[in-house]
Amino acid sequence: MEIVLIIIGAILVNNVVFAQFLGICPFLGVSNKVSTSLGMGAAVVFVTTIAAVVAYLLQYYVLVPLGITYMQTIVFILVIASLVQMVELVIKKVSPVLYQALGIFLPLITTNCAVLGVAILLVQKEFDLLESVVFAFATAVGFALALVIFAGIRERLELENVPKALKGTPIALVVAGILAMAFMGFSGLV
Repeated sequence: MEIVLIIIGAILVNNVVFAQFLGICPFLGVSNKVSTSLGMGAAVVFVTTIAAVVAYLLQYYVLVPLGITYMQTIVFILVIASLVQMVELVIKKVSPVLYQALGIFLPLITTNCAVLGVAILLVQKEFDLLESVVFAFATAVGFALALVIFAGIRERLELENVPKALKGTPIALVVAGILAMAFMGFSGLV
């Protein structure tokens, strides 16, 4: 039951974009089309889940025993950047089709603060390894869900008659605010 609560909480109640305000740059920058949002969302799910495992292992088997937990943020940033590079190289060698499908999304994940935020949050919440992986996966799915919903609305807005003063970024920010309020409706769930 605890795992189900973690999943619902991470995807809907404490959505990383709407409740924690992490990952706003790719949320606004990659959400012009649903297809690109799906690609970015899938890449974030993949990298965030792997980064959570590595961050957990480093935290509890290296940083804590050595008494250098103050190095956590720097270590996690280096791990995420290295992990993205390794994943990119492996995918390029193993599956060129998948590499082309992910395209620019993998390097963009290096600068996505949601991935770093998830790594830090799972340590702060003192999850065990299974809970950490479930939390990271569910949080990344919540990010992808927010990205795809937002992209769908933005695609629809391109077909609508939006006032000139609100075209582009202003209407996108208004929509993001309304979506954040809509997701607040899930707050009593968990």
